[in-house]
Amino acid sequence: MLDRRTFVIKERVAFMKLSDTYDILDAESGATIGIAQERISGLVKTLRLLLGKRLMPTTVVIAEREGGAPVITLSRGPTFIRALVKVTDGAGKQLGVLRSKFFSFGGGFFVLNASGETVGEVKGNLVGWNFQFLTGGRKVGTIAKKWAGIGKELFTNADTYVVAVEDPKATASLTALILASGIAIDTVFKEQQK
Repeated sequence: MLDRRTFVIKERVAFMKLSDTYDILDAESGATIGIAQERISGLVKTLRLLLGKRLMPTTVVIAEREGGAPVITLSRGPTFIRALVKVTDGAGKQLGVLRSKFFSFGGGFFVLNASGETVGEVKGNLVGWNFQFLTGGRKVGTIAKKWAGIGKELFTNADTYVVAVEDPKATASLTALILASGIAIDTVFKEQQK
């Protein structure tokens, strides 16, 4: 899955959902190439009803198929002011951390390596939900919200994002971080509005 350069992340629509599931689609064919599922305990689901999704911890597992072995795992603890999202590969090795910016008009993250050093950022803009993944000031990827149509936008809270890896020399680890950023944007910033 991580050898691709463009992904479509489509949040599944559900009534009264307490956890999220995202289909990961091939941008050209529309075929499902992966799934991202939020995995949380029954206690956390119950507390979400009382406290809200944003405050509670979450884990999102990205696999090539439902019930398959993890390719990427995102883990976020309770969020009060700033979110920290740890990104690990299928073997549990930490690839990096996405730390939400304390004050940002467009939203975004600082990207830290496994040693905690800042190596890049995910930078949002003021208009819409368009983000750039930057390393060394150079754009290596983009995350953009895809318009789903007036009916879906008005009556559901499910989002669709296009994630593009623009660096032709991107490693599987960098691709994983860019893909994870697309999911993290939805779970950190969009959950505030749901």
